[in-house]
Amino acid sequence: MRHVSQNPGRQSGGLLQALGAYFIWCLFPLYFAALHTVAPFEVVAWRLLFTLPFCLVMVAVLRQGPQLRAALGNPRILGALALSGLLIGTNWLVYVIAVLEGHVLAASLGYYINPLVNVLAGTIFLRERLTRLQWLAVILAGVGVAMLAWGAIDTLWISLSLALSFAGYGLVRKLAPVEALPGLTVETLVLLVPALGMLGWQAASPAGLAMGQAPTTSILLACAGIVTGVPLLLFASAARRLDFSVLGFIQFVTPTGVFLLGLFAFGEPLKRVQVYCFLFIWTAIAVFCWDLLSRRRKVAAA
Repeated sequence: MRHVSQNPGRQSGGLLQALGAYFIWCLFPLYFAALHTVAPFEVVAWRLLFTLPFCLVMVAVLRQGPQLRAALGNPRILGALALSGLLIGTNWLVYVIAVLEGHVLAASLGYYINPLVNVLAGTIFLRERLTRLQWLAVILAGVGVAMLAWGAIDTLWISLSLALSFAGYGLVRKLAPVEALPGLTVETLVLLVPALGMLGWQAASPAGLAMGQAPTTSILLACAGIVTGVPLLLFASAARRLDFSVLGFIQFVTPTGVFLLGLFAFGEPLKRVQVYCFLFIWTAIAVFCWDLLSRRRKVAAA
C-alpha cells in the first residue's frame, strides 16, 4: 500500500514535536554519565520500570484509557508494539553501555547513520518519493557518514546497532495504527518482564543494586521514567504526522548535539576526518531544508 503524505498542518505540528524530542535526546549523555557508577543493565531496567507508571498517570490524566484497552485487545497492534518495544529496549541498552563505557562519539555516529536508514526505509517500505535535491542531500550526508565510520571501525557495531534498532522502531510506530501515549504504555508493559529479570540478575551479582545506596543516584534512576517518556511520546506523535524520510533527516540535530558533548563535555579528541564529515553533513542538511522550504512556498503560492 502506497504511503500518502500528511496534510501541511499535521506536518508542521509533527516537525515541532520531532525537534523537541531530538533536542532532549541531545542531553541524554549528560544524564547517563551522572549514573556512571550504576551497571548498564540496572540503568535500563529502572528506566523501563519507571516509564510505565509515568505512562499510566498520563493515560489517566488525558483520559486515553479506551485507546489503551483497544490497543491491548487488538492482536495485530499488540504484536507490532511488542516488536517496537523490543527494538527500543535494545536501543536503550546499547546506548547506555556506549555512554558508560566512554564511547559517546560511537553513539553519535549511530544517530548520524540512522537518518540515512530512515530515508531509505521511507522510500522502500512507504514509497515516499524524494526530489533530486533531496537525493543530492542524502548522497552528501552518506559521504560524510562513511568518512566518520571509516575512522571508527572498532566501535562500528555500537553505531550500527543504534541506527538499525531505532530506524526499525520508528518504522513500526509509523505503521502501527495507535497514538503515541497508548503505544508507549503497551511497549513498556511488554518490556516489564525483561526489566524485572535484569534487576533480579543485578541484585544477585556481587555489586548488588545501586538503587537505595545513594540519594542522588536513586533520584536520577527514579526520574528516568519521565526523562524517557517525554521525548518518546513526542517522537511517536511526530512519526504519525511526518513523512518518514523528513523525520529521519532532521534527526541530524541529535547526533550533532551528542557529538559536541563528546568533544567539549567528555573531552574526546577531535579528528580531521570528523571536521570533513561535519562539512558534508551540514551541507546536506542545508540542501534538504532549502528544498523543503522551496516546495512549501510553491504549495502556499498555488
